[in-house]
Amino acid sequence: MCKPWEGDLTVKGKDASILRSLAGQVAEIAARPLEEEKRKLWFAHNALEKVRPLVFCDPENGWNEIFPKESLLCEDPLMRQWEMRLRKEIFWGTQMNDDRDIEPYFYIGYVYKRSNWGMEEVREGGGNGGSYRWKAPLTDFKDMDKLRFPTLSINFAETERQAALASELFGDLLKVEIRGSWFWSLGVVRPLVYIRGLEQILYDIYDYPDELKQLMAFIRDGLMAELDYLEENGLLSLNNRGHYVGSGGFGYTNQLPGPDFDGKVRTMDMWGFAESQETVGISPDAFEEFVFTYELPLLSRFGLNCYGCCEPLNLRWDIVKKTPNLRRVSVSPWADRVAMADKLKDKYIYSYKPVPTDLAMPSLDHEHVRKGLRQALSDTKGCCLEIIMKDNHTIGNNPQNVIDWCRIAREEIENM
Repeated sequence: MCKPWEGDLTVKGKDASILRSLAGQVAEIAARPLEEEKRKLWFAHNALEKVRPLVFCDPENGWNEIFPKESLLCEDPLMRQWEMRLRKEIFWGTQMNDDRDIEPYFYIGYVYKRSNWGMEEVREGGGNGGSYRWKAPLTDFKDMDKLRFPTLSINFAETERQAALASELFGDLLKVEIRGSWFWSLGVVRPLVYIRGLEQILYDIYDYPDELKQLMAFIRDGLMAELDYLEENGLLSLNNRGHYVGSGGFGYTNQLPGPDFDGKVRTMDMWGFAESQETVGISPDAFEEFVFTYELPLLSRFGLNCYGCCEPLNLRWDIVKKTPNLRRVSVSPWADRVAMADKLKDKYIYSYKPVPTDLAMPSLDHEHVRKGLRQALSDTKGCCLEIIMKDNHTIGNNPQNVIDWCRIAREEIENM
């Protein structure tokens, strides 16, 4: 959900000056020949051409340690958000030195609210990005008639105001675009978990299989209805350039949009993505029967697909490979890396996720990281490999950790 900005269209001179300076730096970085070289690599990589392994590092929550709140200079809350975004781009382009390219764009997301599934879970905890518990609202399948499909309430006027403000501030430096970013994953399990409860669904597989399937079908249909709404109302945006897709990697491809594209984005013109992280404790057969069967119609709508996040897929591969137009496959720290290399070969993108705890230490253990990456490169020889460092809840309060990790990864790739 994108929240409305409660200010007006005037910005203090100080904030405007800061943002223009940062936007100018981003524009200069984006114009470097190096950025075009990175884009060409991603295009080739996503086409399964033989190029070197690509590296992407996202500090995620670690950004708050690279740029603490007190280090931001703008005063207005929205301007501080934009300042953070621009500073991230500059850091990626000048210090991180991974393969994420910097583009001369500044995206404004739609301001909207999404309703619940007709029932609201009560959360306990979760402060400062920490863990939380929740009381799942559907305690009895007899109450399923109370469920409703989520709906979107979009504040178009506020969205346009924010875009106009960004254009006024630095539209001569960066191209300002409104783009929809409505979903990360179309996995059906996350909504199920919030509605029914993480532990409860494990019992439901045995105790209430028919009712569980009825609920899964309802969730599938609710997600399909939202995709229909977004498509019919022209609210989808292409993700075939420097857009984050799946659980890591970027969308650069000439295969999208489809050949009959007329300017109105359809799901078939986009990358799709699903995962089922919360069901790691169930068998492959149960995964297919209770999860994948309901994700398949959603994924079938998309021109290219990604599958998986933190869940190991080696035991589920014979099921997951049925995904239409599957291109990018996550190989998590809990997967059998060698087995996945044998399964994926050079027919799919091997999206390798190293253990993020290496970056959580106050000081990076260089030799440990180097040894691990060297072994991973050996295990995945012949694969269409990308190395995605993500899920960083902390970087040990040491920004140098991400810089050094990227440097070591690049050195090991050069020496492989």
